[in-house]
Amino acid sequence: MTKCHIHPDTMAAVYGYETPEKLGFGRLSGPIMFWAEYMDGLWGPGTLEPTRKIELMPCAKVLHYGQEIFEGMKAYRVGQDKASLFRPERNWQRFNQSARRMAMPEIPQDLFMEGVYRVAAYCENIIPGGSGQSLYLRPFMIATEPSLEVTGSDRFAYMVIASPSEAIQLNPMSVLIEREYTRAALGGTGGVKTGGNYAASFASRTHAQSLGFDQSLWLDPNDRRNIEELSVMNFFAVVDGQLLTPTPTGSLLEGVTRASIIELAGEMGLEVSQQALDIDRLIEQIKDGRCSEAFCCGTAAIVNPIRELGEHDGSRYTLANPEGEISVALKQRLLDIQERRAEGPAGWVHDIPAEFYPPQPVSD
Repeated sequence: MTKCHIHPDTMAAVYGYETPEKLGFGRLSGPIMFWAEYMDGLWGPGTLEPTRKIELMPCAKVLHYGQEIFEGMKAYRVGQDKASLFRPERNWQRFNQSARRMAMPEIPQDLFMEGVYRVAAYCENIIPGGSGQSLYLRPFMIATEPSLEVTGSDRFAYMVIASPSEAIQLNPMSVLIEREYTRAALGGTGGVKTGGNYAASFASRTHAQSLGFDQSLWLDPNDRRNIEELSVMNFFAVVDGQLLTPTPTGSLLEGVTRASIIELAGEMGLEVSQQALDIDRLIEQIKDGRCSEAFCCGTAAIVNPIRELGEHDGSRYTLANPEGEISVALKQRLLDIQERRAEGPAGWVHDIPAEFYPPQPVSD
């Protein structure tokens, strides 16, 4: 474990934090944060302190060239005295995958996990305890070098912030097939978790919502033919009783929830296939009833059914089972594991090691 400086006001910030009755998702700023700096080719020790504003020079490279990455994960405490995390090592692995692509330094596992563990442990008493609720954790790294030179930064900051949150509860979604814009290009940054990918999706989503849709469904960047993902979630369809999901191509982001769904579906007796999903073929399968349901998944919403797909010209294709019998079962199975009502595959649920807790127990 790396040496971590604990600011003397950290516990006062936690004890003085009042959680509102209505949480939303990601709207609340938690009371404390963790940060560490990278300079001269080395990561320094971390600091845990009350949440504060970040001080950056106006010419910091993150502000001009978008050199930043992030992750999303949750700490749970439903019916338990102690908090736990779900597959955090997968987030660390993807974080470093993103770092390599964005010309940023990889972060040692012990430093990444210290930030996540410290924030979750010290905030344990404010983790909401209702099913579907959690402490949403956002590890991220930004380029802090104060220079407008068009090169990668040589200084970085790694931070972990938190937000007491509800799961995003959505009705079965109406999804617009995006045939004009693309989310990312092959060889680009679509397979890593960096903010530019999300900013590039906002125009399409805004347009989709103006037409009465909830989200956009992205197609491959080459010929706009094969399904890739929604802007913040991976895509699945049930065709002839088989669970299908797009093959990772390098231009879509492979989610931790996606990987977990694939494994759990197999355990539940569903045949799972990762393959190219031609959008026009899928539309025909929806029309003739062979595609009975579709859904999306991600950390925030976990799993959400899709009610219909639609086009810019007003065409709508309604799923035979819009409430998502299979998707609901998969969501409940995954949530039961995350909230420790049921055993899952070995190593999926991580307790926070005792050494990351404050010297005095955090009481409710």
